[in-house]
Amino acid sequence: MELINNNPYRIAGILSNATTKELEKQKGKIKAFAKVGKEIKSDFDFQILGNINRTEESVSQSFSNVEQNQDKVNYSLFWFLNASPFDNTAFEYLKNGDEEKAIEIWEKVTTDKEVNSKNFSAFNNLGTYKLLSKNKSDIKSGIEAKIKLIESDYFENFVHSVADETYTIDKQKQSEKLIDELLSQFKNQYSSSDTMQLFSGCNGTTQQYLSKKFTEEPLHKIESQIESCKKKRKASKGNAYEYGLKLFTNSKEDLSLLKSLLGTSDLKYKSVADQLANEIMQCGIDYFNECQENDSNDDYLKQAQELNKTALSIAVGKLVRDRAKDHISTLEEMKDREVNQAIALLQSVKDAYETNEANIRRQIEELKQNDIELKFGLKTINYSAVEDNIRNSIDWSKVNELLRDVLTDKNLQKIKECNKTEAKNEFWELMNWLEDHSLKSSTISNIIATYKKIPPKLFFNVISADITNTDSKSNAITEPFYIENIRYVGVKLNVNSTGNQTVIIYKKYVNPEGKYKHSSNSPEGYTTSDSKTITPQTTTIDLGGYGNGKECTYQVGEHKIEVYVEHFKVYTKSFKVDWSPNKKTELKRKLDILQNELSEVQKFKWFRGAETKQKEVKEVQDRINKAKNILMNK
Repeated sequence: MELINNNPYRIAGILSNATTKELEKQKGKIKAFAKVGKEIKSDFDFQILGNINRTEESVSQSFSNVEQNQDKVNYSLFWFLNASPFDNTAFEYLKNGDEEKAIEIWEKVTTDKEVNSKNFSAFNNLGTYKLLSKNKSDIKSGIEAKIKLIESDYFENFVHSVADETYTIDKQKQSEKLIDELLSQFKNQYSSSDTMQLFSGCNGTTQQYLSKKFTEEPLHKIESQIESCKKKRKASKGNAYEYGLKLFTNSKEDLSLLKSLLGTSDLKYKSVADQLANEIMQCGIDYFNECQENDSNDDYLKQAQELNKTALSIAVGKLVRDRAKDHISTLEEMKDREVNQAIALLQSVKDAYETNEANIRRQIEELKQNDIELKFGLKTINYSAVEDNIRNSIDWSKVNELLRDVLTDKNLQKIKECNKTEAKNEFWELMNWLEDHSLKSSTISNIIATYKKIPPKLFFNVISADITNTDSKSNAITEPFYIENIRYVGVKLNVNSTGNQTVIIYKKYVNPEGKYKHSSNSPEGYTTSDSKTITPQTTTIDLGGYGNGKECTYQVGEHKIEVYVEHFKVYTKSFKVDWSPNKKTELKRKLDILQNELSEVQKFKWFRGAETKQKEVKEVQDRINKAKNILMNK
């Protein structure tokens, strides 16, 4: 510790309670040594202190530094004094390099004891020694010894040992000065929390002073940051998002320190935290309003929401927290505005269509009930015209005009980013309904195509994929991947995950002819779907298999499994299906035999009628077609 290593008393080579006679003697000795160029040494150059290089000038300056009573007390608290037989014995051990014995003596008269007229110097000496340590526990003990000495009734004895008998001192101020000196030493050595821990064994008065020392600067810095941000925000609201983020970033460390020192119930902390939260929130409000007025292309809703959530994480007071929650709730509703508007438009078209359809069909039923000519079959209803009337009951040109206004590329992007899965599914179903029923479907078809191309917000990306083959109990089939062994074919995605997310993943099995497999249970446009929960620890996503437990349902050729999330293709994995070489050879041989048989049947034979020949050729041809289908596993 610099306060000890460069202490004037150390440089002078004396103890802090040296007598006037001892001082003069030391000065004379140093002067004499300096004249002949001899190294200046002291009995108190203890090994623990390391080496020191004294000059006549440095020693002279040291004596000057301890001429005033206050300076004597200040420097003495970071040095040693000999005021009892205990000290005298301990110093002898220190001179001989036996530090353990010296510490044992001082600890014996101080441990679990109060400061008294016989051990006050031991408290000081032990504290000085402990402060020289690199060990935090020792430094903590050293601080406690010093504070205990200063706050004791016998600190006056210490003062009068190192300064004039008439000198009086303010113990509280002296304690604060000691703390200030120590904090200065620790500033670049320990963090704030570590420093506070070093003082944790001291009493409430010390803790209060420390708290004040540690909180004044961060409080001032945060308040200054708030004022600076406020001025910049008012001058340029379009940049308020950046200002709010910077304010939080610049204040985060200081606020965290205040929280650890004061706690969230402290009035000072509440006040500055709520001021900070309010300013960050106001940055979000001003930025959102400015961008909305200027029809900005930035995702200002998301950015404003980020600032509001940051403000809520900081705020302590109920009013500020409620205000932040209100803003978050309002923006959440606005965030889903695009999908809600789209659903409302599409649903209104569907409702109008179904209402018109119901009215037209009701009129047809009434006509059938009341029209005499219809009852007696004298005339009929043109049902094709009825269906045309139903489909034409909507002004599709007007519908398409509304679709182009509401379902812009920008709004489709926001709908895709929306996290309301049910709403997006409803939106998708309504778009497909409209495509099926519209007489002018090119507009909605283009919108659907555009929506499909927009990537969803995923917290994982697919690195690679493996084809799986399992039985009906999902056990892996280890036999070679041939038709004889293929049952349920699936895909396992190897992924890199960055967050938590639950997604519905769709699979489309596309055969060599470009057609996709599906059943009555398949989601529209796909083969299967699976809901998967992704975490940051997820490395694989097993999407299971599709097929049959008894036989292979995949024809020979190259197949694809297309993987979709929110109708966006995220990955494609191909796999080839074929018979084992031996089986394939066998099937081809059978086919060759049938082809030869067909050639024989097609030859001219006497006394065989044309009808008989045609029948025989057809029978063989049917067997050939069946053999071909078996070869292709169709």
